[in-house]
Amino acid sequence: MSIWDYANPVKFIRTADHILPWVSGAALLCLVTGLVWGFFFTPDDFRQGSTVKIIYLHVPAALMAINAWLMMLVASLIWIVRRHHVSALAARAAAPIGAVMTVIALATGAIWGQPMWGTWWAWDPRLTSFLILFLFYLGYIALWEAIESDDTAADLTAILCLVGSVFAVLSRYAVNFWNQGLHQGASVMRAGAIAGDTEERVSNVFAVPLFVCIAGFVLLFVALVLLRTQTEIRARRTRALLARERVA
Repeated sequence: MSIWDYANPVKFIRTADHILPWVSGAALLCLVTGLVWGFFFTPDDFRQGSTVKIIYLHVPAALMAINAWLMMLVASLIWIVRRHHVSALAARAAAPIGAVMTVIALATGAIWGQPMWGTWWAWDPRLTSFLILFLFYLGYIALWEAIESDDTAADLTAILCLVGSVFAVLSRYAVNFWNQGLHQGASVMRAGAIAGDTEERVSNVFAVPLFVCIAGFVLLFVALVLLRTQTEIRARRTRALLARERVA
């Protein structure tokens, strides 16, 4: 059996029906465990105090905001090369989810930044690229809604997705490209404690529940994409049937 077999809408829907309960349950378990553990059973940071616990929402949301766009890029490339409608509809389904994740990342970043930096917003390279990424999400969603032909909309949004992927990469690596800016560099994968020092990483007492939260956000994203893709397939089928009735 080839992975391309799942490009068949009927097979995709049936497979998603089997997977969704398990993925949704695992997402709920990870999110509840990670958030309760992180917010109520970890100590305050010695520099940031209790505000450090925003990390359990901010970091997973920021990671998913970027990776959701990269998933849309892969799905768009599959549409361009293979012309599989399920891939185009999956990209469309992922866009609102990615936009919400970007909003969560921007909002929690502002809440975290105000006591740490003394400001809600700064034109920092990473913050700015993240804001532009959010605008690309809005443009992508609007372009799908503005074009009546699904195939034409899929073609144009795929091109937009290719362009927006530049900002998805910049959002992830902006701190490495430019030294200026308030946002710290990578800390999760470094050795040390969560002290705001870019040369140190999150200590295990914070990192373990953080990884559980990240797993929960990933599983939640997968569940929502599967559910929304099923909805998009059924909506496309309904539009096709209505168009046939009008012609008849």
